Amino acid sequence: MTVKAYAALLRGINVGGSRKVPMAQLRTLLDGLGLGDVRTHLQSGNAVFTCEAGDENTLAARIGEAIERHFGFTVDVLVRDGAYLKAVADACPFPAASLEGKQLHVTYLSEPVDVSRFDAIDAAAFLPEEFRLGDRALYLYAPDGLGRSKLGEALSRPVLFRGVIATSRNWNTVTKLVELTQELDRG
Repeated sequence: MTVKAYAALLRGINVGGSRKVPMAQLRTLLDGLGLGDVRTHLQSGNAVFTCEAGDENTLAARIGEAIERHFGFTVDVLVRDGAYLKAVADACPFPAASLEGKQLHVTYLSEPVDVSRFDAIDAAAFLPEEFRLGDRALYLYAPDGLGRSKLGEALSRPVLFRGVIATSRNWNTVTKLVELTQELDRG
């Protein structure tokens, strides 16, 4: 089998002092699952690793179950291979090279969503902020950053993503995960 690089994206950990998952423990946990070359990025639930090419959903379930056993709480986990992460970055509909990392975000989705989910959002009312859908991804341009984004707030309503795991990363993290998975694929 082919060995591939993947990223595990954990949703909602290490925020506000709850659901703490120390990155050193996460690396040990992933190593214990037989995953190779495990590295973490930041404290917000980003890990990269290598393993024999497999089903992303099965890998995500294995990681989620291991986290629940070890830490005692459930965490939504998305696993995406390096090629997908690069394709999402390459397909960005906004001029990423001319923006600051805090101005651009990608929300990775567990499955494709139809644009009709967002019909209740009056996009023109939020300009210059904008969003676009991609391949299991939502791109958000927020010129003043996510913390001040009214569109980001509107897009964070749980009803919009009912039945879908959604976890967001700023552009700096998006590109770092591409870089890290490419290094592992070449290594």
